[in-house]
Amino acid sequence: MIVEEQNIITIAYELREGGSDGELLERMDANYPFKFYFGSGRLLPAFEQHLEGLEEGQPFEFILPPEQAYGPVDPRNIIGVPREAFRHLGDNVLVKDNFITLTDDNGEAHNGRILSWTEDMVQVDFNHAMAGKTLHFSGVVLNIRNATVDELIRKNYVEEDGVRGWEEEL
Repeated sequence: MIVEEQNIITIAYELREGGSDGELLERMDANYPFKFYFGSGRLLPAFEQHLEGLEEGQPFEFILPPEQAYGPVDPRNIIGVPREAFRHLGDNVLVKDNFITLTDDNGEAHNGRILSWTEDMVQVDFNHAMAGKTLHFSGVVLNIRNATVDELIRKNYVEEDGVRGWEEEL
């Protein structure tokens, strides 16, 4: 079998910033692999393009520049939020580089990273955590199988116990 749409793919990989000797950002090994429904539209298109057509056991290595990954850092996504919005979280949340989730007036959750704060305002970077980064992936295709009927309907990997698999947008 090859990596193609409507298959469940299991991979082990390392994700590093910049290149093969860059900072390790994430590791999914054979004990805790990444399993996903190929072609779901939930993963980075360029990520899937680099895996498409590979066979079980085949290694891979590729780089995604910010434009093919999570885009450049957008200064418009760095926002001053009134410190009052953090009162319910407690002041112990105000730690540089701490990741937080804030809910806007429409009830939508937004993930951000605390940059700095004053008595009145907190500077929060709401860009994706990987924005502006060149991503280096290296790994191996561990397994390829046909999706089950349930997975085809859901367009998502489903664990053996019937629980929907974790599949963050990558």
